[in-house]
Amino acid sequence: MSKIPVTIYAEMTPNPNTMKFVANNYLIDPSRTAEFKSQQETKGFSPLADELFTFPFVKGVYFANNFVSITKDDTLAWDYVLTELRDYIRNYIADGKIVVTKIPEERPAPAAEDKTIDTTNYTPSQFDDAIKDLLDQYVRPAVEGDGGAIEFRNFNEGVVTVVLKGACSGCPSSTNTLKGGIEQILKQHIPEVTEVVAE
Repeated sequence: MSKIPVTIYAEMTPNPNTMKFVANNYLIDPSRTAEFKSQQETKGFSPLADELFTFPFVKGVYFANNFVSITKDDTLAWDYVLTELRDYIRNYIADGKIVVTKIPEERPAPAAEDKTIDTTNYTPSQFDDAIKDLLDQYVRPAVEGDGGAIEFRNFNEGVVTVVLKGACSGCPSSTNTLKGGIEQILKQHIPEVTEVVAE
């Protein structure tokens, strides 16, 4: 069986525990993303993510376009595992194996004790489309470039709620990105926006 020619290179992300592995072809439908926080979540959805979780240091796997972002724990530095992961992903794809068989539906965020935002019932607002357009135009390309994703959840009483995925989830600089970048852009274009928060 002939191998598929595949090139994979690794890129650092703003999140020191997440590395972005970029392929020379799409790994998933470019209009979709898939995020997995545990091996159990991969069952029936992504054979590659399932196999990546067999590495004991892997804590999260996120697919978008032509890349996979892998989040590791603190037990090993990237220097020790980067080449092994890159080669594993390249060989997996070169063998023609399926990366994602089915896109997981959005899972509800776990309820936190101090959560003040009601995420159970979102009522559409007149600003939703404008906010989504601004996020798509100004924010999404930069966030994807860093190995992550941002999704609009809702707008309520001046507060825009978004979900951060991939490298952006748990990234130390995500608060700066939310407040210094995204919030400023939205306030500049939509005066009714007073704050941006992550779910």
